Amino acid sequence: MNVFVIAAFALMLGFVPLGLVCVLAREIDGVAALELCGSLATLVLLCLAEGFHQSFAFDVPVICAAGTWIGGLVFARFFTRLH
Repeated sequence: MNVFVIAAFALMLGFVPLGLVCVLAREIDGVAALELCGSLATLVLLCLAEGFHQSFAFDVPVICAAGTWIGGLVFARFFTRLH
């Protein structure tokens, strides 16, 4: 276990308060927390790929980052229609 794996596990603890915000807060605050979850997941995947020395695993965080960005655009598009 190296420092990157420990950092990934520490970053995973950040999902707990963000999940509470998604469930308990207003809709717009939940969307912001969900976007932050996507960024946090990208960082966790990057740390795990480096921690396990798997060079092919770096494709997954890149796809996660692109998916988070596209998902944010979709949320912004449809959220404006609701309000």
